[in-house]
Amino acid sequence: MLGCIDSVVCILVLIADVLIYFPAVCVFCKMFCLKTSSLYKAAVALVMLLQPSLVLIDHGHFQYNCVSLGLTLWAIIGLGSGKDLLGSAAFVLALSYKQMELYHATPFFFYLLGKCLHEETIYRKLLKLSKIGCTVVGTFVLCWLPFLTTKEMAMQVCHRLFPFARGLFEDKVANFWFSASLIFKMRDIISQTRLIQLTVLTTLLMLLPSSWNLVRKPTFNRFLVALVNSSLTFFLFSYQVHEKSILLAALPLTLLLVECPFPGVWFHTVATFSMSPLLQRDGLSLASVAMLVIFVTASLIVFNPLETIWTKVMYTSSCMGMAVLQFGLNFLQPPSRYPDLFPVLISAYCCLHFLVFLAYFHYVQFSLDKPSPMYWSDQTLEDQTTSDVDKKTI
Repeated sequence: MLGCIDSVVCILVLIADVLIYFPAVCVFCKMFCLKTSSLYKAAVALVMLLQPSLVLIDHGHFQYNCVSLGLTLWAIIGLGSGKDLLGSAAFVLALSYKQMELYHATPFFFYLLGKCLHEETIYRKLLKLSKIGCTVVGTFVLCWLPFLTTKEMAMQVCHRLFPFARGLFEDKVANFWFSASLIFKMRDIISQTRLIQLTVLTTLLMLLPSSWNLVRKPTFNRFLVALVNSSLTFFLFSYQVHEKSILLAALPLTLLLVECPFPGVWFHTVATFSMSPLLQRDGLSLASVAMLVIFVTASLIVFNPLETIWTKVMYTSSCMGMAVLQFGLNFLQPPSRYPDLFPVLISAYCCLHFLVFLAYFHYVQFSLDKPSPMYWSDQTLEDQTTSDVDKKTI
């Protein structure tokens, strides 16, 4: 009976992929992989669809992250093609489907706000802002009206959306608060209310630089990088984070594989490895290794991310550390005093990587207006719908 249920769930996940996520990836590659052949665009789309963490969680852990991530990708396509109202509506649908899309909310808000502020006249600024505001509010009302018939139902929905009672973090998650708790047992000496306040304040402060930069210079490339910075900031510093939440940071980095293949491939390797304890419990350790090998091999063929000696040294050194910890998790017996030794070490090791990625992509975002940033300039991808006023800010 359970096997039959698993088969049905697996088929439903695949249907959701085919209807929502797969078409979005193909359309994104067709529209934004500029000046390349159709064969190369197809190869890029294939690599994106092989993104290991999403495949393992949705098709091994049996979840439907492809729905919210697919809707978010359609929203990104809408904004990138100048259809801001459709993009706004699609993101509201993604957020209504899964509240964790809040990880992506600040770049959407500040990108659209920046585009409004860069209109030529006060009238056009207000008109554009009003259209977007009405679209967002109207879509929210349509989605949530069935759940707001009574006060009790509305409160129950809010309780489900923001499960503060579940604690600061979920299990052995590779974020800042879990790693810090290895040294400073904050949950034992700081009240839950204070912890919520601390995490909210820290997250908002960490979001400020990227958001301010985006609202001042709202270009599409900057928006994509800001999505990385926002989702990583939420993952590392917000309250009640689960291991699977790293999928939200993986989406924009998947979209940036063409422009920055080395950090993209490296991040996806670390993101998949960060979920090793969870995948081991689901019997997916071997599948995770296989998916990583397939993804990295395909990336090497299509993007050649390890083209310099330094990238090879950094990636190989990082993978050697992961291999040692993975071997310990699967084959070694931890000391009886520290039964969770390897999951804890894995989380701390990956957290260090994520902090480095966060710092690096902040550097990338602020470097986009310089003549020679590390990987690409704001002119690498044409913002097909940027107004004349917007182009002056690039």
